[in-house]
Amino acid sequence: MTMATTAKPTFTMSRTIPAGFAATIAATRAALEDQGFGIITEIDLAATLRAKLGVEAADQVILGACNPGFAHRATELVPSIAAVLPCNVVVRSDADGAGTVVEMFDPAAMARLSDEENLAALAGDVRRSLATALHAIDPSSG
Repeated sequence: MTMATTAKPTFTMSRTIPAGFAATIAATRAALEDQGFGIITEIDLAATLRAKLGVEAADQVILGACNPGFAHRATELVPSIAAVLPCNVVVRSDADGAGTVVEMFDPAAMARLSDEENLAALAGDVRRSLATALHAIDPSSG
């Protein structure tokens, strides 16, 4: 008897950048800005864990990226979608020491939260924009 396996649904897009943490954060900010995203929140997760729990963690920052045009269109379609905004972008030191990981919440996962067809189309636009930013991040090449 064979059992069918189902693929685990993905909810992020990621890339490992062969550069240091600080350079990758700067490059991530610039790539997002080039796509019309501003950073409206920033959480230094390592510092928060150190301050609140007294534990050491690898460098990790969560950036709340927002493209006002996309956000406005999304909340016009589904007002409750604001509960999952902004788009979180995580920049963290790679555990294997191979560089820095940049991981972005995949808007396609957000679109699965609603039956609104137009939200799925919008999520596709946002996904393409974020993917363009993700592929543009490589501070070691410039």
